[in-house]
Parts: sequence; C-alpha cells; structure tokens
Amino acid sequence: MAPRGSDATARADDGGPGGESQILRDLLASIAAGDRAAFTRLYDLTSSRIYGLAVRVVRDRHYAEEVVQEAYLQYWQRATDYEPTRGSVITWMMTIAHRRAVDRVRTENMQAEKMSEYGVRSAEPEAAQNLPLEAVVRSAEVSAVRTCLGHLTDLQRGSLELSYFGGLTYPEVAARTDTPLPTTKSRMRDGLRRLRSCLDAQEGR
Repeated sequence: MAPRGSDATARADDGGPGGESQILRDLLASIAAGDRAAFTRLYDLTSSRIYGLAVRVVRDRHYAEEVVQEAYLQYWQRATDYEPTRGSVITWMMTIAHRRAVDRVRTENMQAEKMSEYGVRSAEPEAAQNLPLEAVVRSAEVSAVRTCLGHLTDLQRGSLELSYFGGLTYPEVAARTDTPLPTTKSRMRDGLRRLRSCLDAQEGR
C-alpha cells in the first residue's frame, strides 16, 4: 500500500462545512458503515501526509510504509470512535499514526538492545515466559547466539527467534506458528537445550 500524492491532502484540514474537513468527516462516517469505496477515497486524500509523518518519526521508508498500513487498518476498524467535537478528522488520523510510529521506534530500539545484551539473567525456560531464550544466553555474545541458532532445526530456530528477537511469549509463538501450545513448549525446550550446549562449547573455546 504505497502512499498517494494529492493536492487535496494539503487542504485536508481546511475549515468550513464545504471544505476538505467536511469531506473527510463524510468519508469517515461512510467508513464506519463499512463503505470500502469511501475508505479508498480517504486513503487517496490523506496517505501522503500520514506517510510523511511516519517517515519523520521512524526515519526509515520501509518501516514508515508499515506504519501507514497499520494506521489505516486502525482507521477502518475504529472509524466509529471519531468524535468531531474533539478535533478534525486529519488531526485524529495524525494522532493515531504518530502513536503507531512511536510504538514502532520503541519496538526497534528494544530489539536492538536485546541483540546487544551480554549479561542476561540466568533462569530456567519455564520461568522466562516473556523472553525464554534469554534464560540460556547468559554472557554469550549475540554473534555466538546466531551461530548456535544455525545448528537448530528450522522449527526450533524460528520459534526461538520469535521469542527472543520478536519478544513473544510461548502462547504468542504458538499462535503465530499455528502450533499447539504443548508442542511449542516442547519444541522450544529441546531447542534451548541444544542452544545451551552449543553456547557452552563456544565459551569453552
């Protein structure tokens, strides 16, 4: 979903019942009723401005495009939440987009921090529900972790990467991979054992 340029976008916050603001209010009301054509029109009129905001916040065009997609999905799902008395449609849209962009920046920063951690707490996998891979990383460098991940099966590696680098819990990994929770836990425990053995061998070199 690429942003579309439009002269109308620059006028999206014009006042007056006959101006662009009224058009956006009418479109949002139609979207709240499930009108897909109205949603497409709203996108045409506003996407360049939403994209510009996203780029300024995340400073990455690829991530900005993802933010735009997430924001417009939220506009579609929450069109009924808009209250004209609290501001214009474009202000409401920009606020949502800004929040999504800030969330993306925070997520990327958290992942960067995880990848650079050295002294991670020691704990058993069952006790580390949020970041189970950290239970076996301890003082190992991220490069060593990535090397050892390469020795796991594709399913084990994929599950552990979702948990550690994606920050997902066991239930979330199970849902993402469409796998029963007991199977996911067993797969990750086996993967963690193999990972621990590999990291111990790396440290002993």
